[in-house]
Amino acid sequence: MTVCATIFPWIGLEARNRHIRRWSRSLLAIFNVTVELAPDSAPPLEHAMIVANHVSWLDIFVVDALYPCRFVAKAEIRSWPLAGWLAEKAGTVFISRGSKRDLRNIFKGLVHSLQAGERVAFFPEGTTAPQGTLLPFHANLFEAAVDAKVMVQPLALSYADAAGGHHPDVDFIGETTFAESVLAILRGPPVRARLRFLPAMDATGAHRRDLAQAAHDAVSAGLGIAAEPGGLRAQR
Repeated sequence: MTVCATIFPWIGLEARNRHIRRWSRSLLAIFNVTVELAPDSAPPLEHAMIVANHVSWLDIFVVDALYPCRFVAKAEIRSWPLAGWLAEKAGTVFISRGSKRDLRNIFKGLVHSLQAGERVAFFPEGTTAPQGTLLPFHANLFEAAVDAKVMVQPLALSYADAAGGHHPDVDFIGETTFAESVLAILRGPPVRARLRFLPAMDATGAHRRDLAQAAHDAVSAGLGIAAEPGGLRAQR
């Protein structure tokens, strides 16, 4: 917290990313979470829009522990004790559900960040989903990658227990509160988080809905889930 308040305003992107990587690893260590890159993972791109499935509040810190990104996340995360504050200081952009003004402003900011060479990430499901499922993707923010003419790289996130199955305490869904989720993970068995980066796709000249569908199909395959037809949310 001291680093964020006193050092971040004066240092560059690489230095900030080193701090973000270090504190993300420290936070995960407290929760007995280890992070690994899947052996069959594609090489993570330094400059791209990363799109991932969304399982838990841990997701941002799991990705940042290896490859710090500027995230887009729902506004509720900002109110979470410590985790929300750290996510904000790490550069996370928060969006309010149903706010067209928020979407327009964030869209412009994402294009600028991508054009500046940053790695940007978001969760196109728009909310968390139980492991073993993948909700339809929202296509709107994929337009930022199209405008910035950058690569889109899908990412499959999973959390395993000692036996290699879905970890029973990580899912953050339904009426579960942040405090309840924190206690469940702290009291539960060790967590093994796995990142599987998938082959990137060029957004230049593409349509956002085509990109979103291709990303949905890729993440489905990366998670070992059968892709369902029409993996997109209706657009207004």
